[in-house]
Amino acid sequence: MNKDTNEWLHDILKDVQIPSEDIPNIDLYMDQVTTFMDTRLAETRRYPEDKILTKTMINNYAKNHLLPPSEKKKYSKEHILLLIIIYRLKNMLSITDIQNLLEPLTEKYFPENDSKDLSMKEIYDKLLQETTKRHPDIEEQVLKDWSDSRDSFSDHILSQEDSDYLDDLVFIYKLCYDIYIRKQTIEKIIDYRRQQQASADQDQSASVTASDKKSADKRKGKAAKKPPTSLL
Repeated sequence: MNKDTNEWLHDILKDVQIPSEDIPNIDLYMDQVTTFMDTRLAETRRYPEDKILTKTMINNYAKNHLLPPSEKKKYSKEHILLLIIIYRLKNMLSITDIQNLLEPLTEKYFPENDSKDLSMKEIYDKLLQETTKRHPDIEEQVLKDWSDSRDSFSDHILSQEDSDYLDDLVFIYKLCYDIYIRKQTIEKIIDYRRQQQASADQDQSASVTASDKKSADKRKGKAAKKPPTSLL
């Protein structure tokens, strides 16, 4: 790997994060939210015309229960924390999977609840801490994969153009395989959690039904024992 390629890959692998302390502590209107996200995550765009977040996206997230509704058309810091998490997840997961994954988060920690020992901000900070800590290892592995994929077909007589193409094909395929395995794992965990929740909901529903039936039977028993009212 030459110096230019090394620098190019390092630039591609740059970690773009938004620390929670950089998020305004005041509620924002939708236009302010989209501007904030577009500005802070501009470097993650693939193409200059790409939008990080739009009003339509926010409305769709709310419609699909990924994002709690705004309060008087304003969005809190917790809203923005959730929007950043959704932005990170949406390139890998379906809307349904994100909804299933984040539903407990929005139910238990949104809005900020002083009665709970853990806040949305603390959860976001932990996610940020773990991904930031992990990034150097990912970068190192990607750089190694690039280096290992060079001259993949050195035992064949190829033009430089064909050799470069096949090297890139091997490199990209290796990256895609990593993503494939991780995505399969993520989906299976989400499916397992969904099944567990559905089973718990079913058990709870059955318990409530049985309790209601028992109460109804008890009321019927009392009614049967009550002496008839005398006719005048």
